Amino acid sequence: MKIYKNKNHTIYNGDVFECFSKIQNETIDLVFADPPYNIGKDFDGLKDKKNEQDFLVWTYKWIDEVFRVLKKNGSFYLMNSTQSMPFLDIYCRKYFQIISRIVWSYDSSSVQSKSSFGSQWEPILFMSKSKKYKFNSKDIEIEAKTGAQRNLIDYRKTPPRPYNTKKIPGNVWNMNRIRFLQEEYENHPTQKPETLLERIIKVSSDKNDLILDPFSGSFTTSAVAKKNLRKSIGFEINEEYVKIGLRRLNIKSNFTAKELEKVKRRKTKNKSKIDHNQTGKLI
Repeated sequence: MKIYKNKNHTIYNGDVFECFSKIQNETIDLVFADPPYNIGKDFDGLKDKKNEQDFLVWTYKWIDEVFRVLKKNGSFYLMNSTQSMPFLDIYCRKYFQIISRIVWSYDSSSVQSKSSFGSQWEPILFMSKSKKYKFNSKDIEIEAKTGAQRNLIDYRKTPPRPYNTKKIPGNVWNMNRIRFLQEEYENHPTQKPETLLERIIKVSSDKNDLILDPFSGSFTTSAVAKKNLRKSIGFEINEEYVKIGLRRLNIKSNFTAKELEKVKRRKTKNKSKIDHNQTGKLI
């Protein structure tokens, strides 16, 4: 296992359980976990496909580790496939308080199934280790789609005053997925948008809190933690993805600038999607 770090951010390059062994009990304020979903994705040569029972046993094992390292007032956000989440929901109830079951709803430009209803959402389970947890609601308020937009007066209040124009989001989060032409795009097949991580990090942690992502991938969790003055730890088994983290977190390493350079590649093999650079080559 290799370890890279600077003052506020640490990257562990190794197997998830080996990485967890380096983390002391009850030292983490917030965990965001977006593990492989066991649906056959290719993570730069690492195939995401196990026997279902083996996958669940493996998942339960690292969830136990999350419980061990999380502080008593810490929060845990778990993502997974719609197929597996019911099993994980039941398992997590043994250890955690289930706070919310969130739907991440997004647009889809991919080819849709002709024999079923294509999926346009992913589940997120929001949990805490106890009934006392951080929830900074003021930090994530959004514009209310109500009469407040028309500057109406609420006469139920004394004295009457305009309707509040802000509200706390519900449990359906409409946030688009990352597209190739966006600046934040990274070469990772399941990259999550910064807007999603920003909401989670702002509401469930404070400045200088320590955030753990045990499956860092494109290192969006750590990058958003950095932007919001939090500290982070990221686990990642794939060295190519570790390079993304080193660049996004500005952590020194023995890799050259050329090796860490951001070179965008499409995540699809759809030949109708052509690179619009000077070469015009398919990527």
